[in-house]
Amino acid sequence: MGTIKGKVAVVTGAGSGIGRALAVGLARRGARVAMSDVNKDGLADTAERTRALRAETHVEVLDVTDREAVNDYAASVVDHFGVVHQLYNNAGVAGGAAPVIDCDYETYERILGINVWGVIHGTKAFLPHLINSGDGHLVNISSLNGLMAQASMSAYCTSKFAVRGFTESVRAEMLAAGHPVQVVVVHPGGIRTNIATAAIDEAKRAGKELSSEQLKRAEAYNDKLLKMSPTKAADTILNGVQTNRSRVLVGNDARGVDLLVRLLPRQYPRLGVWWERRTFGRS
Repeated sequence: MGTIKGKVAVVTGAGSGIGRALAVGLARRGARVAMSDVNKDGLADTAERTRALRAETHVEVLDVTDREAVNDYAASVVDHFGVVHQLYNNAGVAGGAAPVIDCDYETYERILGINVWGVIHGTKAFLPHLINSGDGHLVNISSLNGLMAQASMSAYCTSKFAVRGFTESVRAEMLAAGHPVQVVVVHPGGIRTNIATAAIDEAKRAGKELSSEQLKRAEAYNDKLLKMSPTKAADTILNGVQTNRSRVLVGNDARGVDLLVRLLPRQYPRLGVWWERRTFGRS
């Protein structure tokens, strides 16, 4: 059984959603929490919640796509606490809900920059400290879409499959070297966050024209698919960390998709197309 109480835990993307719930959940379980986000206001709100739980905190605005900034951040956290036991690479975005032929390169670069390079940057910067702690946990947040691909989501699916593969490779390295680091990949299903709405807002800020289909898709996600509370999702993840699990499926939808892909690896794409038509009303 792993422990959280007294450990130093780092959470990226802590300004909202699962990241905020992880930071608060860690504080509630007695951890010392370093939190970061690109959203200054959201991060300040999370910090206030953790401090209300009397947790020792370290708070810093951070863009995980900036390699040097992440390296400096790791140094700052270690300087503050003296040690880092756990890293939760949670920062991520959605977006790019368009067929490959219509999805622009800027969308791929943005999503891969945050979802993949953000995880790589965080892992590279903090892994030596996790090893040196003698009781490390590296927790990388993939997705249901790191188990199953969907049409019109190539950028997001690519990023989340990459997180899964990267994490499993790091796990193999830790095992081969005998390093004291438990490596965890997390596959959340539909969590009630602002990820779908944020993707639409970001596209609008970038001056992109959104089709009625894209808007309906975001609405359907918010109304029908993003159901589990971030608090419950975070509790599932933290319970997985405490029981030293290497793979955490969050929600019945994630467990169902995992089973579907295992049982019907050739048929699931056709079933996915049928489900999308039924859910999003596509012709």
